[in-house]
Amino acid sequence: MLKYEVVLNDLAGKIDNGVYKPNQQLPTIAELCDIYAVSNITVKKALDELALRGMISKRKGSGCYVKGVFAKTASVGQMSGQMSGFSAEVASKGGTLVSKVLDFSVVHPDVAVAEKLGMSEQDFVYYINRVRVLDGEPQVIEYTYMPIAKIPGLRLEHVQSSIYQYIERDLGLKIDSAHRAVRAKMPTVEEQKELDLDGQTPVLEVEQVGFLDDGEPFEYSISRHAGNRYDFYTVAKH
Repeated sequence: MLKYEVVLNDLAGKIDNGVYKPNQQLPTIAELCDIYAVSNITVKKALDELALRGMISKRKGSGCYVKGVFAKTASVGQMSGQMSGFSAEVASKGGTLVSKVLDFSVVHPDVAVAEKLGMSEQDFVYYINRVRVLDGEPQVIEYTYMPIAKIPGLRLEHVQSSIYQYIERDLGLKIDSAHRAVRAKMPTVEEQKELDLDGQTPVLEVEQVGFLDDGEPFEYSISRHAGNRYDFYTVAKH
């Protein structure tokens, strides 16, 4: 086994096992060189591979941070509309999409949300709760949190259309990747009403942390798709 692979496997194992937690900064390159008794080049190669795997993000002038991986859940790396947004996915297939906004407010994040977004509970986030309706039929209910400091100027008109379009076109930011966990759940009474479901039909829940190309998390969301109207796809490569 090559030296960088030893470093890579050990760091990956520590991330998987929670030794290094989501949003935690890794030791510096110099510190890792001392820990593993290897060269600067070896450590950098191991960190590059971790970044390619989506396990860490490199922040210029700050260091390397563990991404918000959802441990012990069914994670997927690729699915329908990967990081293009629901609006773009619908536009590519045709159809009329309407967003029914149930709540758009500014709040302090709770402990769990703050941890996912790598921020303080004293900071402010947008809270967005909306139902996406395609050709008159409700498809998904979304619960989304976005840091105001990273996504300034978000308005109701953006929430009613495409938030991702506003982020990339108007703010000039680049949405890069997401870590997702997918699971089946039973809808709440309110979700049954909003999604027009009976008490026997489950929803497909997608929990997501979205990242910009600088490695910073910009979104934490839970989307609950009507189980009888949503197709889930994943791609596996050897």
